[in-house]
Amino acid sequence: MVSHSVWIVGSSRSGKTARLVEQFCNWVKSENPYTESFYTKKLGRKKTGHIPEFLDIKQTEPGVLVLAANDDNRRELGDIIVTSTFGKYPVRAKTLLGFFQDEVILFWPLLINSLNLKAQFPVRLRPETEQELATKLWRPQLDEEILRLAGVNESRLVRRILDLLQLAAYSGVPCEDIAQILAKGFGENTTTLEPEFLASLLLDWHNWCLDRGLLTYGIITELYSQHLLNDRHYQQHLTKRYQAVLADDVDDYPSVARLLFELLLDRGAVGAFSYNPDGAVRLGLGADPNYLEGLAERCRVEILNGPPPESLSEQLTKQMVELVTEPMVLLSLPKTVHSIQTTSRAQLLRQTAEVIANAIQSQQVQPEEVAIIAPGLDAIARYTLVEILVKQNIQVESLNDQRPLISSPVIRALLTMLALVYPGLGRLVDRDAVAEMLVVLSRKQQPSQNSTDAMNRVSTDIDPVRAGLIADYCFVPHPDRPNLLPVSAFERWDRIGYAATTAYSEILQWLEEQRSQQELRLIPSPISLLDRAIQRFLWNGSNLPYEQLAALRELLETAQHYWEIDTRLRQIAPVETTPHTTIIEFIQLLRRGTITANAYPVRPIGGARKAVTLATIFQYRSSRRSHQWHFWLDAGSPLWAKGGAATLFGAPFFLRDRLGEPWTAEDEKFAQEQRLQRILTDLLSRVSERVYLCHSDLAVNGQEQLGPLLPLVNACVTVISEANVN
Repeated sequence: MVSHSVWIVGSSRSGKTARLVEQFCNWVKSENPYTESFYTKKLGRKKTGHIPEFLDIKQTEPGVLVLAANDDNRRELGDIIVTSTFGKYPVRAKTLLGFFQDEVILFWPLLINSLNLKAQFPVRLRPETEQELATKLWRPQLDEEILRLAGVNESRLVRRILDLLQLAAYSGVPCEDIAQILAKGFGENTTTLEPEFLASLLLDWHNWCLDRGLLTYGIITELYSQHLLNDRHYQQHLTKRYQAVLADDVDDYPSVARLLFELLLDRGAVGAFSYNPDGAVRLGLGADPNYLEGLAERCRVEILNGPPPESLSEQLTKQMVELVTEPMVLLSLPKTVHSIQTTSRAQLLRQTAEVIANAIQSQQVQPEEVAIIAPGLDAIARYTLVEILVKQNIQVESLNDQRPLISSPVIRALLTMLALVYPGLGRLVDRDAVAEMLVVLSRKQQPSQNSTDAMNRVSTDIDPVRAGLIADYCFVPHPDRPNLLPVSAFERWDRIGYAATTAYSEILQWLEEQRSQQELRLIPSPISLLDRAIQRFLWNGSNLPYEQLAALRELLETAQHYWEIDTRLRQIAPVETTPHTTIIEFIQLLRRGTITANAYPVRPIGGARKAVTLATIFQYRSSRRSHQWHFWLDAGSPLWAKGGAATLFGAPFFLRDRLGEPWTAEDEKFAQEQRLQRILTDLLSRVSERVYLCHSDLAVNGQEQLGPLLPLVNACVTVISEANVN
């Protein structure tokens, strides 16, 4: 019998997503999907005289499960499908992990019964909280000898071990079998920790979390794939709710996704899947494209031949791959490929930015048509490129720029404020922090006649110099009760000025009021105090810059999550600590830089932002964007072979087609060659006019750069050097 499910294969930008949407529209084009006609014709079932129970719209309205590789793609795909079908059909667009999480929480009572768990509502752990709690649990066993054997610090080791649990869950391996997989994979390698020891830590952590109703991504995935998906009651509910599944870019899905898809197909659902042989962006981070590709045997395969006509893929891919794989080949790249070459990386960053600025100002290209792509973006490179371009009135959009929250002056000021209100936090505040807090909390937005620059006009009543003077003479350090004195404590307080004196007095009065309310227990939690400070000093009826809004939102969400977890732990196992230990630990967690601001929403309202895109290879490929001009930064870096993203420790051991097999040096070499070919093919499919290979002889640490793309740099005919850039 001919399968009604479709497996769509194509390279980047070959039209896979559009074909996926078209397939769904064809399914529902002329018939209501909830009628017997759709059921018999589309699914190939024999007519039975009545609609089966799970398609009876009176009992339940079956819908369509739409899955995407990441959250950005999910929103776009969901919007396209809803628009294409005029919103007539119930569509649920999720990422795979988002779907697993929703299902585990929705069917938590079923898991309570089957696993004999405590009857408590589950709480999801964020990765940073997961790491902190796991570190506390394992610290007695992670002594100096263990850390010496592992060759990494405590934080890195804990993250590695936690990643093993997640990788095992993604591949459908139970927690109890991790030791066996690692033992086979490591073999006689004595430079690593004992697999039984690692597995015992993970089992302790797994059970500790379930006892307290705490869910990590790894535990969520394991609960869904190992327990829910095998439960017949859940299977009945699942097949009642979904009669079709659409999954885009399944080459980036973990292997447990195939278990879900096969169950739905076995129960009569139809499916449409898109697969990119040159994708696999998340290979090494949990994706298993080879195992997912086996799903094609159950579908009608459609191959979308050829790259998009407006890309450079057809013109350059074969030549570039040949140059990289066989460096001795004498080839010259066409004029569409340019090279920017310097001695130092500082020169490279400056010249790259100048070439972009000159091209935009001469109308050769628009800012939104340019992308700067690097295997890794350090703070120096990001700052230099942004600073030079912004000075030329060229905006820059950093894709997924996740800077630590503590890097924001606004966040640091709010944490200093906490330390001044709550007792016992005096060791977390110093003179410089107080001065910075005074500057931030005295900022005011100036009204502007021009609405376009209203958000950029910010003044401060207490400038850094006056803030430093006040902190020098009015801040009284104390381990328990640090204090701020009235401005008159400074003999020459007349030098402060009226505006700064007034602003300081208002801040001082507000802090005293909060202290009094805290002593009377009128402040429910530090979250409430943070909200009060934001409303009083930062928001104040004005429009804050987008970056500050994102940071403030993430701070409040992180604080809410942290105190929610703390409350859960204290309910189960009360501990005798000082009243404000949690605040101290929260501030220290932020200061370690483990929490970043995830800007939301990620898509601008209205038209696309007219800005140059700045991204790592991994970020750019994940975003599925395309541009007219590409600037491949640090073309001589060895990191190009790694795809701009580090492979998780032990990832190759959990691929389904080689479960537990040792990973040799030959395997690693072959994997890097394949990854580099996929990167070149993918990136060239996403550029339509020109590629610049930006290379400096020396890296930022002064070492010579001899990466895998160096043959491409040497094969360039058009070379831009410092002499002709000016």
